[in-house]
Amino acid sequence: MTKSRKLRDISWTVFEEYKKQTELVIVPVGAIEVYGPHLPLGSDGLLAAKLAELVAECVGALIGPNVEAGDSTVLNDFPGTITIRPESLKAYLGDIVTSLLKWGFKRILFINGHAGNVSVINQIVHQIKEQHSDVLAAQIDCWRFIKAQDDGISESGKFSNGHAGEIGTSVLLHLYPQLVNQSIIIDEQPAFEDPFPEIIKYNRLSSISKSGVVGHPSFATAGKGEALVQRSVDRILAFLSEAWDIKPL
Repeated sequence: MTKSRKLRDISWTVFEEYKKQTELVIVPVGAIEVYGPHLPLGSDGLLAAKLAELVAECVGALIGPNVEAGDSTVLNDFPGTITIRPESLKAYLGDIVTSLLKWGFKRILFINGHAGNVSVINQIVHQIKEQHSDVLAAQIDCWRFIKAQDDGISESGKFSNGHAGEIGTSVLLHLYPQLVNQSIIIDEQPAFEDPFPEIIKYNRLSSISKSGVVGHPSFATAGKGEALVQRSVDRILAFLSEAWDIKPL
């Protein structure tokens, strides 16, 4: 019998047995969008799915449907990008959550690989909390979260966590080396410096990058990616243990 914790991989009877052991479900959310010439379009979702697996293995959580595409409006000038309207994403992801709540999950962890999905997930979580006072939910905004674990690892400076830059490329080199084409890695600085970084603006990625890269992926290594992923998993496990009293198996 499979040891997978993914709902898609197990039968309903196995689900019932697993469900007796946990109230935690992890929902991976990603995007299909440009990630430089050297990384796959699905990089965000691939990361979210793998982090979900690594965490679920440690705490016995179940993993809900992997939402492959999200709101990639600001990147849709680049070929292959799939854009889901925020209202469509909210409706679909909200229905997934409603089903999970129906089956008794009280702890919902969104592992989200794409910044464009953050606000939609925020709205869903606020609605959950309004309607279900006994349910706890949280969101991991993957790339920002990983950057927070980066002390002493990355070397390329200001844009180390830029789009498809050193951090992103390092993580993919570690998790999915077969999907990274290192022979065509290019570095690209933003086309212009933002004189007002404290103001939220709505520029498309194509206005600052011709390749979909912001930063220096040439600095990336699989070893850096391994360290960043391990620190990130450890941090998520610490949160689950200390904030939600969900201990490693």
